[in-house]
Amino acid sequence: MIRWRDPRAPLTAAVAIGAAGFAAALLVGGPALLTGSVAGFLAALLAAASLLIASIQPVEHRTMAMGTRWMGGGAAVWAVGMAVRPFAVSSSFMSSFADLLVLLGTVLTGGGALIAAGRKLPAMAVLRHLAGSYLCAASLFLIAWVAVLRHVYDETADPALFTFALLPPMLALVVTCAVIPSVVTGRSAAWPLGMAGVAVLATTTVAGMASAMARLDGGPPPAWSLTLAPLAFLLLAAIPWTRPREMPAVPLVGALISLVPSVLVAVATCTMLVHLASGTRQQPVTGVVVVAASVVLLLLLRVFVLSGANLRLRTLVSLGDKQLRDLAESTGDVVLICDYDGKVHEIGAGVEATYGYHPDELVGGSIFDYIHPEDVPQIKSSLLAMGLDDDESADSGACMIACRVRGADGTWRPTESVATRHASGEDQLLVTTRDVSDEEALRNQVAHLTFHDGVTGLPNRSYFEERTREVLTGHGSGHSTGHVAVIFLDLDGFTSVNDSVGHASGDYLLGQAARRLRGAVRPDDTLARWGGDEFAVLVETGGEAQHAVDLAERLVRAVSQEPFRVADRDVALTASVGVAFAEDELPAGDLIRNADVAMARAKELGGRRVEVFAAQMHADVVRRLELAADLQRALIEQQFAIEYQPVVDLATSRVTAVEALVRWWRGSVFVPPDQFLGPAEDTGLIVPLGEWILRESCREVAAWRASSWDIGLSLNLSARQITAPRFVETVEEALEESGLPASALTLEVIEEMLVEDAEETIKRLSELRALGVRLAIDDFGTGYASLAFLRQLPVDMIKIDPSFVSGLGRDDTLTLLTRTIVRLGHDLGLVVVAEGIERPEQLELLREMGCTRGQGFLVARPMAARGVDSLMRTSLTV
Repeated sequence: MIRWRDPRAPLTAAVAIGAAGFAAALLVGGPALLTGSVAGFLAALLAAASLLIASIQPVEHRTMAMGTRWMGGGAAVWAVGMAVRPFAVSSSFMSSFADLLVLLGTVLTGGGALIAAGRKLPAMAVLRHLAGSYLCAASLFLIAWVAVLRHVYDETADPALFTFALLPPMLALVVTCAVIPSVVTGRSAAWPLGMAGVAVLATTTVAGMASAMARLDGGPPPAWSLTLAPLAFLLLAAIPWTRPREMPAVPLVGALISLVPSVLVAVATCTMLVHLASGTRQQPVTGVVVVAASVVLLLLLRVFVLSGANLRLRTLVSLGDKQLRDLAESTGDVVLICDYDGKVHEIGAGVEATYGYHPDELVGGSIFDYIHPEDVPQIKSSLLAMGLDDDESADSGACMIACRVRGADGTWRPTESVATRHASGEDQLLVTTRDVSDEEALRNQVAHLTFHDGVTGLPNRSYFEERTREVLTGHGSGHSTGHVAVIFLDLDGFTSVNDSVGHASGDYLLGQAARRLRGAVRPDDTLARWGGDEFAVLVETGGEAQHAVDLAERLVRAVSQEPFRVADRDVALTASVGVAFAEDELPAGDLIRNADVAMARAKELGGRRVEVFAAQMHADVVRRLELAADLQRALIEQQFAIEYQPVVDLATSRVTAVEALVRWWRGSVFVPPDQFLGPAEDTGLIVPLGEWILRESCREVAAWRASSWDIGLSLNLSARQITAPRFVETVEEALEESGLPASALTLEVIEEMLVEDAEETIKRLSELRALGVRLAIDDFGTGYASLAFLRQLPVDMIKIDPSFVSGLGRDDTLTLLTRTIVRLGHDLGLVVVAEGIERPEQLELLREMGCTRGQGFLVARPMAARGVDSLMRTSLTV
């Protein structure tokens, strides 16, 4: 809808008024030439004004603005030509000038239409367009000559006048034919404007032709011809004010437009042949002959150009084919041409270097004679599918072929080929074949390394897990899984081998162990290296479960039957083995885990034994893991507390020291120390827990000593604490922070700690002794090398194990051993402390033996720090 204030409103009104005025003038019967000239002048002038106004408006498309200016200028020039035409009736010069202006306006309008179309064509395409436009114009002229113009020519006395009269419209026809293909096939936003320009060109050309013929006849032009151009210009005036929009591409239109010159030439040829066959005798007209001859010559030129282009394309295809073969053969590929039946028509020389065949041996033969029989059916079906499909763009136009090809030496080699339709268009295929033997060998090697261990050559963990899943899945499909077992084996003491002789020698020992184990298992069993010094065996017993247990026993004997020879020394190892049996619906991962748990149980029990998995083992492991998590949380939330058990002088009954004991209250539940100290040691949490006990008890005892109470502190040490980094520094810092004298602190170790990793343990304890800290051997008499280490390590105190004290007065042997330990301590100048005093007769015998100090429930039970406060400066009466 157009509002009155819209700038398009006056133009629309002018168009309507002009159309109405022109129709009224024709109805009144005024002079046709004058009426037509005035109408054309006004319509073209209106179009020029509309186009020029629109060209200065802001637009998104630059080509549209430029085309609008050109078309506006063309309309203005055409309007001037129409204004001059009424005055050129009596003057040939004025007539020619008017025709020249009209022709110039037509050319400018055509140029604007081309610019608005926005088509940018290469030079060769422009030449083809010009040639096509000339063929169209010449064909239309020849058709019009036979139909109308030859009669007008016969009635005209002056041939030159005929030529000059028809020359402007014919030139306008050439311009029109040149513009139409580019505008019609264009899809820019200015497409409607270009089409309006084409309409102006077509109508002005027709009007010009009608005016020229009327001039030759000496009469006025027909009224219908005078209405065409004004109406087209009125349409052109309105188009710039419509909304520009791009048109969808229609490929069929371009194809039809390209056929128009050929169709018109064919129609013109048929028309001329019919005219000549009619028998009408007429003197040949030079101009017509020239036009017809130019059409023939132009057609011959186009044929010559097309032949050259076709030859050039064939040359490029041939050159590309040759380059493709050279490139393929330079990369080691074999190039051949065969038909869909497999017959070889041509093959490259590279086949001799790759497969050992001379090319002449293969030409004429079938490729299927050299392909593995198992691969032939699939390849035949692939080639048949390519032959049945005639669509070049189909997926079957090229296919990948993987097959085995027999070399001249008789070996089958894996190959990869690409088959495509040959560019010649014949029923042939271009096949490029590559020998991938090296790649296949590399893939096999990578697959082997992926699923095998590089040290022992056995299958690795990934292979074992996958194989276990396959076996359980196969048994799960209707078969019992009770005859499937997994055996886990760990070499006891292997870590010391790496530490003593190095990792290279350790790997050599693992290789020896793998060979022994491989000799012990059956061929159907899967033996794998799980990792480190652990091996796994997947057993499909096929009978009783005892077979798997017997195999586990053989594996233990295979490892321990004789020492391993490594680095010029004999190394004796044992093995801990766990066995787990599959159950229905049990995942492979759980089965492997169960065997690992059983192996860990065997290792905990001392090694060199076989343990069969029981559900309780897994429950114990889970509880230990949960307990470890709870321990870590308890450290953070400070759920631990310290109780102190007094150590008294048995002669005076006075408290001389306290032993710090850790207690854990998990919420309101008391957790016994024997349930959490072991997991704390295994997980390493004993280190931060022991540091907390050390600092807290040192601070408490230092406070008691500050109240003039000469009291000492005893603490138990674990192996993890002693070997922890900065342990000695931690003890020194705790003493400095609390102000407790080093001589008031006694650190207790058990005899087993002195045996295991003795060198490092004695070194750390000697550093502590150098600080002034006192050392004690706890549970004395239950170890293996107590006397030897008493000589190496400056010990201040020995504590008699409660198992000896419990037999005092009841067991003569234990009484004698206790008396011996007390006498030994006195002879060595050591303080002797008896632990576990619970009965009065025990206390009396210890006093009689001369035992210095004691502790136990009879003397005093463990108590909190507040309970110890009441003992300050008092004696215990026992």
